[in-house]
Amino acid sequence: MRLRHPDGSTVHLGYCTNVHPAEDLPGIVAQFDTYAVPVRERLGVPVLGLGLWLAAPVAAGLAADRMAVHRLRAELSARGLEVVTLNGFPYQAFQAPVVKHAVYYPDWSEPERLRYTLDLAEVLAQLLPEDAARGSISTLPLAWRTPWDAPTRQRCHNSLGALADGLAALERRSGRTVRVAFEPEPGCAIESTAQAADLLSTVDTSRLGVCLDLAHLACAWEDPREALGRLDAAGVPVVKVQVSAALESTDPVADAQVLQGYVEPRFLHQTRSPSGLATDDLDEALSTMDDGPWRVHYHVPLHAEPIPPLRATTGVLTDALREIVSGPAARCDHLDVETYTWGVLPPTRRPSTPDELAGGIAAELAYARDLLTTLGLTHTVEATR
Repeated sequence: MRLRHPDGSTVHLGYCTNVHPAEDLPGIVAQFDTYAVPVRERLGVPVLGLGLWLAAPVAAGLAADRMAVHRLRAELSARGLEVVTLNGFPYQAFQAPVVKHAVYYPDWSEPERLRYTLDLAEVLAQLLPEDAARGSISTLPLAWRTPWDAPTRQRCHNSLGALADGLAALERRSGRTVRVAFEPEPGCAIESTAQAADLLSTVDTSRLGVCLDLAHLACAWEDPREALGRLDAAGVPVVKVQVSAALESTDPVADAQVLQGYVEPRFLHQTRSPSGLATDDLDEALSTMDDGPWRVHYHVPLHAEPIPPLRATTGVLTDALREIVSGPAARCDHLDVETYTWGVLPPTRRPSTPDELAGGIAAELAYARDLLTTLGLTHTVEATR
């Protein structure tokens, strides 16, 4: 969807397709018909934006085949879909047996991560609508926090320099601007906006910046206004926003049985408290008997409350979006709803059919759209098909 800011600029709102991942091009196109088109029809909009996820082999194949990208763009357009942003965080889908930390590899100290991201940029430059100001790619926050030594940090810094050079070369060739956004996440080298300001202030910030995931911001117990001010002071732009909410418990000892229902084997659910608790997964936190409050890195549907007495951090989400879009100019124009945990919700909350999942995605987007309109945006912009 496209929204208009009072300054006249376009703000793009879509959803990330890692909620229903496919690992090859035919599968990706099939997902458009199964999920994206039904979502667009439920919302009643002429064009719906997708935060497309492409596994590394698919990205490499498309980057080397302009005709294949042209066909993909035609498939999108025929269905009233468009792409201005890609999710470049997961390199490939989770493989069985699941190793939860695998999503952080290859990291930015390894050449495969640079190659994958430049492949994505090459593809995105060709998929962008003609009237889109720019494209964006979200990526992991450099690396998992261990090992984070001087050689690893230097290799990451070198990769970011090569990335900026590659994006500049792409812009000269294609005339399209693509920026890359590093997404602070609990447990990583960049977990907070303070770390983002420290590690990204020396890179080419005309092409590189931050993807502000609002669930992660909540888990870091950061105040949105202070966080954005910190990034502004360091000259680090917010290139992309993941519109997401985390799981919260005000009394985790009393809520332990309910929280146990959110323990699952596929994703890490890092858990943080303002008093210092910091665990890499929810089951580890439950073994501490810490009295909280807790926020859990578990993206919950925006429009639906978690199992009581748990709640979602939608208050942080609202405060952050107010800071981002309610000023004289939008601080970010690429907003992506990213609730990839639909498939691992407790059974009573989990969609059982593709139609139910499409309905849930549509409801989340409607929630985000309605919230943004209360913050001053208008839903009056139609895309060029």
